[in-house]
Amino acid sequence: MKYLYIVDYWVPFPSSEYGGILNVIAESNEDCHSVLMDWRDEYENTHDHRIMEYVTKSQRFKLDESYNDYESSVVESFTT
Repeated sequence: MKYLYIVDYWVPFPSSEYGGILNVIAESNEDCHSVLMDWRDEYENTHDHRIMEYVTKSQRFKLDESYNDYESSVVESFTT
């Protein structure tokens, strides 16, 4: 079963100028975390410890079975 995660970007103001929303298709919190670890830029690695926290706080929506063949990935992002 796949889910759509809507994750608030993990570098909140004022600690950084980067922020936004990430939409991820994933099977679980751990899968979503893995996708985001692979997706993030290296300059953001000082905030890696926050990623799982924000994944678990994100909104999660169960997708129709037709999405089960989709690869887990970031499907849309809005970041600044």
